[in-house]
Amino acid sequence: MTRACPACQRPNRIPARHLADTGRCGACRAALPPVDVPLDVDGAAFDEITREAGVPVLVDFWAPWCGPCRMAAPAVKSVAGEVAGRALVLKVNTDEHPAVAARYGVRGIPNFVVLRQGQVVHQQAGVASAEDMARWLAVAAR
Repeated sequence: MTRACPACQRPNRIPARHLADTGRCGACRAALPPVDVPLDVDGAAFDEITREAGVPVLVDFWAPWCGPCRMAAPAVKSVAGEVAGRALVLKVNTDEHPAVAARYGVRGIPNFVVLRQGQVVHQQAGVASAEDMARWLAVAAR
C-alpha cells in the first residue's frame, strides 16, 4: 500500500503488516503515523491486509447507493481515527467486490466484520454506533 507523507507529500510504500505502526518517510524522514482513516480496498488488498495485520481489522461492507451505509460512514471514520495504531478499518464496496462479501455471507449491508489474524471474531449486519465498533475491536484485541 502507498501512503503520502504528511510533511513532504512523497509516496511511501508501507507493507500491510506495518499499516498500524508509526514509521518514517523515506524521503524527508518525517514520522508517518499509523493509518487513521478507513481504507477502501479491493480483493487483493483485503486479503493482504487481513492476512498480515498484527492488529484487529474492522471491515465495513457497503455500497454507494445504500442509505444506511451512508448513515454509518461517519461512525466508521470516527472509529478509524480513534483506534489508529491499535486496529485497522477497511471498507469493501460490495458492488465492486462481491466475491469478498460472499466469502463472509454478506447478504445485507451495511455489514461489519471484525477479523483477528484473518479469523472472524465478530459479525453484525445493520447500522452500528462508533462505540459498538470500538468495543468489538477492543474485545478482538484481547
